[in-house]
Amino acid sequence: TPISEAAIVGAAAGAALSGKRAIAEIMFADFVGVCLDQIYNQIAKFRYMFGGKSRCPVTIRLTYGAGLNAAAQHSQAVYAMLTAIPGLKVAMPSTPADAKGLLTTAIRDDDPVLFFEHKALYGVRGEVPDGEYLIPFAHARHVRQGDDVTIVTCGQLVRMAEKAADTLAEDGIGCDVIDIRTSSPLDEEAILDSVECTGRLVVADESPPRCSLAADIAGLVADKAFAALRAPIAQVTALHSPVPFARELERAYLPSPQKIEDAARRLMAFRGKDAS
Repeated sequence: TPISEAAIVGAAAGAALSGKRAIAEIMFADFVGVCLDQIYNQIAKFRYMFGGKSRCPVTIRLTYGAGLNAAAQHSQAVYAMLTAIPGLKVAMPSTPADAKGLLTTAIRDDDPVLFFEHKALYGVRGEVPDGEYLIPFAHARHVRQGDDVTIVTCGQLVRMAEKAADTLAEDGIGCDVIDIRTSSPLDEEAILDSVECTGRLVVADESPPRCSLAADIAGLVADKAFAALRAPIAQVTALHSPVPFARELERAYLPSPQKIEDAARRLMAFRGKDAS
């Protein structure tokens, strides 16, 4: 039978409303548009519209992301679009341990959770805690610690940020690398505390630049930590373009360790017009 994302999500919503803890899977996040009404106008709003008397504990797993030459309709990072919808929680693990901890938390949450799994990370190996293991939402992970530049990112770009930070460390530039883990709710405190220390911010985001997660975090820091900034905020994002199929073009389209490193070096070299 044909795959029907609207039916999958609609059935999961009905099961959740009737007392189950539903888990649905959308094979490619790119197809979320087919079931967007179920997500945007239904499950995200049930608790609000019924005065808190109903719950919709549904977890929707979505495979996303570029880097595997899957072309424009199977490679998109749409988490920013869904993060903008009130009533939804959005999680994006970057390690095997985080996948377990965040997914367990998602399933036990009484609100709907969109659980984004980057297809390029499915082959990653790592230690996973035995037994009961939960990671609270809005609890970012400090991947590297440093005093010069804050790098905020998520998903597969965490590994890229780590590589960039290791290269920069060889030249004495210390990077505070933050994996946000969840974009809604967002651990604002971790980001702002880091920027207060470093005074420089690079946000690496796989989604296109317009109305992106990078733009959202940059706006947050500009609003709440502007006085701490020593340089402009740098956003390293995908291009404002459909994801290319050709390997060379896709590589140019995506953020990379080199692009993150270059952005950090630009911030370190920045001197304001009034600086001596």
